[in-house]
Amino acid sequence: MEPRVLTLGHSPDPDDAFMFYGLAKNLIPTHGYKFQHILQDIQTLNERATRGELDISAISIHAYAYVSHQYALLPSGASMGDGYGPMLVAKRKFSKEQILTRRIAVPGTMTSAFLALQLWLGKPAAEINYVVVPFDEIFNAVRAGVAEVGLIIHEGQLTYENERLVSCEDLGLWWGRENNGLPLPLVANVIHKRLEPTARRVVADILAASIRFSLEHRAEAVEHALQFARDMGRDLADKFVGMYVNHWTLDYGEAGRESIRRFLRQAHERRLIPTEPDLEFVE
Repeated sequence: MEPRVLTLGHSPDPDDAFMFYGLAKNLIPTHGYKFQHILQDIQTLNERATRGELDISAISIHAYAYVSHQYALLPSGASMGDGYGPMLVAKRKFSKEQILTRRIAVPGTMTSAFLALQLWLGKPAAEINYVVVPFDEIFNAVRAGVAEVGLIIHEGQLTYENERLVSCEDLGLWWGRENNGLPLPLVANVIHKRLEPTARRVVADILAASIRFSLEHRAEAVEHALQFARDMGRDLADKFVGMYVNHWTLDYGEAGRESIRRFLRQAHERRLIPTEPDLEFVE
């Protein structure tokens, strides 16, 4: 019997490569399924999700507000900023009031980082002076004066000082202070509702098994992830992986669900997203 092929979208980043190591290398049982890995940046995956193109995909929690009618949230594979998160960096330190008047390079308007920025500033996108720049070009944009402040995600959170930039605010730290220590929900894996509920649960178990395999075979999984570690050595890549592949990633549980609810509820209350979505979690 031919395996059922499902498309699986995720970012070409070391943390995603780490968590899907077991799956990509056929090291875990897949129970009659075959996964076609599609590697694209998170903004592109967000846009594809609005069109319902992929069976399973990593997307920004922000983007889920626009695709909840098509996709359900999987319990594993999420990125949660537990005491850290997207950062605002600049050539010199700016206050919040000063940042309000500066041009900000952002990695995409559907990213959770951009929604967190709007919540932090207390301003909708229309009242923020921003320019969209690919996430791996934000440092260059700040250095070149295209923007005075950069909203950085991914490994930039660990390497900004090498670029002679300073941190103005860590939005993950801010979110935790404001929300009883809850992690900032950034990215989650979602599965299309065209798949029957039984299939969704099986897929959820497979993805969790891949993450668990990587955590149990960390050295080999990090070695695999290094091919996606832009300008990072092994130690830095391992540190980055540890930030975003951990107990939250295996199953973010009720605390993670509550953080997702709060994030999207607060965004709706401040009219930053059109509706408060109905959250559907795969058990």
